[in-house]
Amino acid sequence: MTVERKALLPDARPLGAITQAEVASQPDIWTRVLAEAGDTTPLLPAAGEPVLFVGCGTSYYIGEAYARRRNSAGLGRTRAAIASEIPYVDPAEALVVLSRSGTTSDVVRVVEQFHGKTAVVGIVGEPGTPIATMCDQTILLDYADEQSVVQTRFATSALTLLRASLGENLTDLPDQARAALDLKMPRVLPSHVVFLGTDWTIGLAHEAALKCRESAGAWTEAYAVMEYQHGPIAAAGPHTLVWSLDPLPAFVREPVQSTGATVWEPDLDPLAQIVAVHRLALTLADSVGRDSDRPQHLSRSVQLS
Repeated sequence: MTVERKALLPDARPLGAITQAEVASQPDIWTRVLAEAGDTTPLLPAAGEPVLFVGCGTSYYIGEAYARRRNSAGLGRTRAAIASEIPYVDPAEALVVLSRSGTTSDVVRVVEQFHGKTAVVGIVGEPGTPIATMCDQTILLDYADEQSVVQTRFATSALTLLRASLGENLTDLPDQARAALDLKMPRVLPSHVVFLGTDWTIGLAHEAALKCRESAGAWTEAYAVMEYQHGPIAAAGPHTLVWSLDPLPAFVREPVQSTGATVWEPDLDPLAQIVAVHRLALTLADSVGRDSDRPQHLSRSVQLS
């Protein structure tokens, strides 16, 4: 009886157990997102309409990936901005904001400032929150919300929703996420991880690096593929894992390998690879005794006075 009672105490759970369960749930969550795409897509800006996507941290990186993807699809001028660093707003632009908590101070201020001046669409994880209630249209992803501080499935579900709205065929994406859950981790954990991307996956590379920093306090970097040799490669060595979300040309791969670094190029959709990155982040955290459910210095929602 004593053992069973202790198992129920929050601090008796294994480190990172909550995040681990949320990471593992992503294939099923994405399946629901795709099943509901017919209802959510009409709430987002129409083809041809210019869009400004606003977020903070993870949400900004998701917005950067979406903006590049939408531009490449020829569906209208799209740009992403950090909520505290918006250079300008074109009155013709629709505003799309992403906030898991619906309470992020910087994003709340943006919605307050532009509500009534331009169409505002919010993608949020919690109903009844300031952002959820102020937006003209709200897409509620409460079933993808998380207990953990570090965002995993909410962010990837939001990008799945956004990609589906662009008309992409993502039928096999949940299965690719399942494959990512089975991808073998490095036998020797790196002390330095570099993520590389190109076009829309540059945002994902930055998000991947952020996950490992948040969860494990790891030394991580992110660059565009063609930028890596313009200086950052100088820090690479046998202790480095260079993870490219896109296949590398030989003239990039070979110089990286010559440093002694390990090069990874998983044959999976870049978004599915982020699921594997989540697992790497958890493994790195566990290796240094950090609780990825409760990372130090971080909170679930940044609320500034």
